Amino acid sequence: MFLSMGFTDPSKLAILACPGGEAFAEEVIVHIKHWYRRKFENLSPHFRVNARYTLFANGEIKTELLDSVRGKDLYIVEDVENHYPLVFQGGISRALTVNDHLMTVFVTVDAVKQAGARRVTLVLPSYPYSRQHKRKGREGLTASRIGIILESLGVDRLLTLDIHSSEIGNSFRTMGFENLHASYQIIRELARMPEIRDGNFVVVSPDTGAVDRNKFYATSFKKPLALLYKERDYSRISKDAGESNIAEIKLLGNVRDKTVFMADDILGTGGTLLKAMGFLKEQGAKKVIAAISLPLFSGGAVNYFDAAYGEGFFYRIIGTNAVYHEDLLTREWYIPVSVSKLFARTISRLHQEQSVSSLLDNREVIEKLLSGEQGGVENSAGKSDFL
Repeated sequence: MFLSMGFTDPSKLAILACPGGEAFAEEVIVHIKHWYRRKFENLSPHFRVNARYTLFANGEIKTELLDSVRGKDLYIVEDVENHYPLVFQGGISRALTVNDHLMTVFVTVDAVKQAGARRVTLVLPSYPYSRQHKRKGREGLTASRIGIILESLGVDRLLTLDIHSSEIGNSFRTMGFENLHASYQIIRELARMPEIRDGNFVVVSPDTGAVDRNKFYATSFKKPLALLYKERDYSRISKDAGESNIAEIKLLGNVRDKTVFMADDILGTGGTLLKAMGFLKEQGAKKVIAAISLPLFSGGAVNYFDAAYGEGFFYRIIGTNAVYHEDLLTREWYIPVSVSKLFARTISRLHQEQSVSSLLDNREVIEKLLSGEQGGVENSAGKSDFL
């Protein structure tokens, strides 16, 4: 029936959530089910593959599949930056490190390959070790090595969000690579703020590495682009938001009496962003808004941002649900946006062997969103795959 209608059998689509990716996977599954129900009225597909995870006393992790995956187009979802306590077999509760999550991914991929999955796609909204993508001295290229390990385990495709450097994907030899972008979701939220219609709105790149990303926003909004140039002391390591390795900041552009918007891919300890925000306020910025695709908020960063918000360093931070957080959602200064539907639509199209180019390059739908008249934000978004 499905083949005659030009669709691939949805019973062959399967989604398995590793412990850290449970919340994200559940949202993705809800969106995929909704899409299939709209297409096929009486269809009630079941995509979830159940698994049992055991955490042993010595730290080893074991994956046991409770459902068959033989012949399936399987998507494994894991949030490697989920550092909240997770429950394992036997009621054991423990928070995992990035390395623990990564090992969980390895043993899960091994289990599904042994069980006969036809195709394995790994969904990692936050790609681990992505900041170790170039050498400054006698150090490894760990970002690319992670991908090579995944290839050796038999992963066919990797699906991630705003990877720190596109060069990482160039190192993969056989594994397909889809790098999604959160810009539509972020711009849709910004479009609801009256500040962006102010003539005194400027986009600022927080460093030279983020110029292309912020140029995209500046072009979309038809606003000027400024740049922060930072000199770093690489002999110092940023342990938390109170201690960064930035030695000096210089501004190319003007922010006085302006609302400033900055976008970046990752917020780790947050020290760099806080220092930039403080500097912009010193330069006379009226409001500072930041958008982060992967809001890690490591090392007690949330408390530092609470204090900075109280001092008026910034107005709002927009972050995606690519990283699981509970504490952030209670903050007045934090605006969450969801990329779950973006991943769901991508997974649906990959399973249907359809093009995903319009999901990877979202400039056209953003242009339609921003060119809409009063109420155009909601009207345009309602017809889009990017919700």
